[in-house]
Amino acid sequence: MPDVHHRYATVQGRRLFYREAGPVDGPAIVLLHGYPTSSFMFRNLIPSLADRYHVIAPDHLGFGLSDAPDVEEFDYTFDALAELTAGLLEQLGVSRYAVYVQDYGAPIAWRLALRDRSAVTAIVTQNGNAYDEGFVPDFWQPIWDYHREQNAETEAALRVALTEDAIKWQYVSGVRDESLVSPDTWRHDHRFISRPGNDKVQLKLFLDYATNPPLYPVLHRYLRAEQVPVLAVWGENDPIFGPDGARAFARDVDDAEIHLFDGGHFLLESSFDEVAKLIHDFLDKRL
Repeated sequence: MPDVHHRYATVQGRRLFYREAGPVDGPAIVLLHGYPTSSFMFRNLIPSLADRYHVIAPDHLGFGLSDAPDVEEFDYTFDALAELTAGLLEQLGVSRYAVYVQDYGAPIAWRLALRDRSAVTAIVTQNGNAYDEGFVPDFWQPIWDYHREQNAETEAALRVALTEDAIKWQYVSGVRDESLVSPDTWRHDHRFISRPGNDKVQLKLFLDYATNPPLYPVLHRYLRAEQVPVLAVWGENDPIFGPDGARAFARDVDDAEIHLFDGGHFLLESSFDEVAKLIHDFLDKRL
């Protein structure tokens, strides 16, 4: 079993936690987590890939073990999170890398790719959206409502997402057998989301999510021009990002590999062996 190192780096004055494993001279893959989790979601995948790949999995600012300054100290946007990730990779001397994206990790990675079009060597998207048809309307309507008007009613609708029950729902919805998902996952995430002041951090990012769909046409042009290899492994029962979001990658990447699983938003928790093998085979073939 490869060693996994647990490290910190200071980027733009902010302390970021990251997990690192594998040969530093091997092809790099950067694992970018979503809401409401952290690099903890990759605890099993990291050693699986580290036999030949240089694996880097940061906690975004405001998540996990990274700093979580309050919203008066830091302007939480996806642009800002992408800049911090770019700064971390620059410190580590990583200029070319594959990405694994899930949920929030996707818009961060899209910004990195558009910032430096030669940087991203391959994309593994696990319920990491890039197309309008990927949005499940019932889930996203409260977020769009909050973007249009911030008031007590629209804020209350989003604060529900910060509760332990709602976080558990993200993990178990659409999973064929809920007993496959460890309760450690949602309890771990809820603990960090519940830190004093973190509610406002998450509300700020909910608000900023509306900046992501306008980037999609630019991203699609990038994908068509660069033909970056894409593997979409998707829990097709995800109540947040539906399977049409996976299928859509085939419109812009000629040989995109699309695999739908009987699972939900956090597919690694219920289909780890199958997904890890697909990722390893894809990277071995493409890199």
